[in-house]
Amino acid sequence: MVVVQNAFVAQFAEVRPDRALAAWPGNPRAELWSGLTAIAAATRAGQAVGPAVLARLTDAARKDPLAAAPFLVRGVQARMDGNEDLAGRAFLAAELRDGRSVPARYFLADHDLRTGDAVHGLAEISILSRMIPNGVQGLAPFVATYAKDRRNWPQLRAVFRSNPELAAATLEMLASDPANSDIILHLAPAPSGTQPVWANRLIQTLVAAGDFEKAQSVWSAITGLRRPAGALVYDPGFSEPKAPPPFNWTLTSSSLGLAERQPGGRLHVLYYGQDNGTLARQLLVLKPGRYRLRMRTVGDTGSPPVLSWTVTCADTSAVLLNAPLAPRINASFVVPSDCGGQQLELRGTAPELPHTFDITVSELSLFGDDGA
Repeated sequence: MVVVQNAFVAQFAEVRPDRALAAWPGNPRAELWSGLTAIAAATRAGQAVGPAVLARLTDAARKDPLAAAPFLVRGVQARMDGNEDLAGRAFLAAELRDGRSVPARYFLADHDLRTGDAVHGLAEISILSRMIPNGVQGLAPFVATYAKDRRNWPQLRAVFRSNPELAAATLEMLASDPANSDIILHLAPAPSGTQPVWANRLIQTLVAAGDFEKAQSVWSAITGLRRPAGALVYDPGFSEPKAPPPFNWTLTSSSLGLAERQPGGRLHVLYYGQDNGTLARQLLVLKPGRYRLRMRTVGDTGSPPVLSWTVTCADTSAVLLNAPLAPRINASFVVPSDCGGQQLELRGTAPELPHTFDITVSELSLFGDDGA
């Protein structure tokens, strides 16, 4: 029975201390991890640590006096008494006794960061992220908090260079708030050609917040790509597939149909005519004013046309243009002052008798229209 209990505690003490305690009540290792987990939860919530938690830690320290636990308990008590200097010395003593003690490194890192020693605190965090299960994900919120202090940026950049996984998880955590965009751009590694998950999330966050200009600026900074001077549509010749959405084309390949780039500046579209949907889309950031959209189309557009180019306000879905597909499109529209972002889309509307429509678009251009 003891062998089974010991194995259970060894497996679950660090990741599920509640289960370890249930299997072996009073086990010092299970008590220690249960208490430390409770302290971490209270710290994140900004709450005081209850006496029951301290009693649990004290009991664990008494049962295992040669371990680092007594120093951890002393450090926690010192912190609760407002003596951060004594707490730091106790946590350092715990780490010196057991260099592989995750709790010792956690509390020492927390102490260093609380007292402004970002160099040592972030170094401890980087080591911790490799020592514990799901360490990167678990510590990312902790690191993200300190990323908001500009004074920590030089140290964070060094940590991120040595620990790309922690960098990615932290940046993704920060990307959920549009206010963090400048922080992310200062801390992010140089563009690598592949848009990381955190970049997609940040751009989506900015778009959802209606900050389209900032989203486009972030997209350019991350990808290293910019529209040519004066260009209002990215890749009007459908020849640059490497640039990611939403400020480049999103092309459909699904049960709705197929949209694909073709040599010669053309977009080839097969629309199966069974469902309504969007075959091609790009997010634009046009200033208020009048614009003109032009292109050529070859192929079966339907009679009446079942495919059309539309321009809508990205945040209100107000329709600014609906131009049915025709051999030549030369259509104007007006962007109002309350429309910061616009969706340019090729949409299909299913006819009563479905069949496949095969068309090719070329010579697409969008420019300001002064009415002349």
